Amino acid sequence: MNKLLAALMATVFSAAVFAQATPATPAAPAAAAAPAASSAKADKKEMKATKKAKKSKKAKKAEKAA
Repeated sequence: MNKLLAALMATVFSAAVFAQATPATPAAPAAAAAPAASSAKADKKEMKATKKAKKSKKAKKAEKAA
């Protein structure tokens, strides 16, 4: 019984100490938004290029069929 009470008191004490601990400082906000925007532009350019290539292929097929 004494061991049980000692364990409970140790738990209460450690919980109180943990609750009073100073919180961690918040992390600095990430500044990686600029490179992501430039890669998005590159992706858009690639998409446009593939669309143009597909359109030109379709146009060639239409010319052959006509």
